[in-house]
Amino acid sequence: MAFLADALSRVKPSATIAATQKARDLKNAGRDIISLSVGEPDFDTPDHIKQAGIAAIQRGETKYTPVLGIQPLREAIARKFKRENGLDYKWTQTIVGTGGKHVLFNAFMATMNPGDEVVIPAPYWVSYPDMVLLCGGNPVFVSCTMEHNFKLQPEALEKAITPRTKWLILNSPSNPTGAAYTRAELKAVGDVLKRHPHVWVLTDDMYEHLCYGDFEYTTVAQVCPDLMDRTLTMNGVSKAYAMTGWRVGYAAGPDQLIKAMDLLQGQQTSGTCSIAQWAAVEALDGSQAHLPVFKAAFQERRDLVVSMLNQANLLTCPTPEGAFYVYPSCQQALGKKTKEGKVIANDEDFISELLMAEGVAVVHGTAFGLGPNFRISYAASMQTLEDACTRIQRFTGSLV
Repeated sequence: MAFLADALSRVKPSATIAATQKARDLKNAGRDIISLSVGEPDFDTPDHIKQAGIAAIQRGETKYTPVLGIQPLREAIARKFKRENGLDYKWTQTIVGTGGKHVLFNAFMATMNPGDEVVIPAPYWVSYPDMVLLCGGNPVFVSCTMEHNFKLQPEALEKAITPRTKWLILNSPSNPTGAAYTRAELKAVGDVLKRHPHVWVLTDDMYEHLCYGDFEYTTVAQVCPDLMDRTLTMNGVSKAYAMTGWRVGYAAGPDQLIKAMDLLQGQQTSGTCSIAQWAAVEALDGSQAHLPVFKAAFQERRDLVVSMLNQANLLTCPTPEGAFYVYPSCQQALGKKTKEGKVIANDEDFISELLMAEGVAVVHGTAFGLGPNFRISYAASMQTLEDACTRIQRFTGSLV
């Protein structure tokens, strides 16, 4: 329609949301569907956090809040960064947004000029490129293959940087692959960035607390403190605290950037929901006893899914370090035919035929910038995952 903004023509619908909705529609039509497409913990918000929200309502904490967030939450964020990441941010260097997506979008909108470039390692979370495009920038994709465990290589980053590069996005552990960067890997990336002082770093640390085995989590500003004055460290309570619907993301960074984001957010959404902010204070400052419980459950699920997918015909599934996703390759299935004679030409065909044949909903890898793969979220019960993987094995075994 003529009155719609030209910028909308640069944006695609979210593939993860589309896959989830298609599964929902089929289920509503009576199909037996297992949806492993949504990136949301299946656990409930811990009780002490819910009670903090209830208490905030009862205290009358229902008024507008400061744009950047209530001071108790911003102070809790600064304490969290010091306690868990060794980062000395003042509470005035923090910002609270309506989810991590809001924080990321504001960072881009506050800094991007037409033609600015953002380096995005692929596979990537589906929203990164569209955020950049909406803000007038150009996403620059760098393929991170299974051979390199889906992680950005220093030499590839070096080649991708130009005089127009404004940001590098680093998401660890990653959505969609679950790959997480070691301290040494982050230092190698940081060494490249030190040679390019015009490039800023935006970290998406949303899955920080979901790392498995003996993997030691670190973030960029922690490993490379000399990059701290051009790093926005973003995190949130949605994944580790099972608070997706509360919509609270947060970040810390240089004063100049936080002030710019404050100015923007003041004309956009103003402050985040007051009740959700008080619950987030309890999430960060209160008991963390649920974290090892969540981690143990997710690790058990990861191990089951990786094992069963690697037993499936035509699939190869690496073992991720964190998050709650696996990103198996279906390369060997390309060119094969279903029982109905349909040729599997690409990963989108694979996931579409899997859904129709066995009722398992996953997301195709090309939506995340690298195929032929697909993403499975293992934020589901062991029984559900075992059923889903059995169906996947049956589907791949039927291809000829």
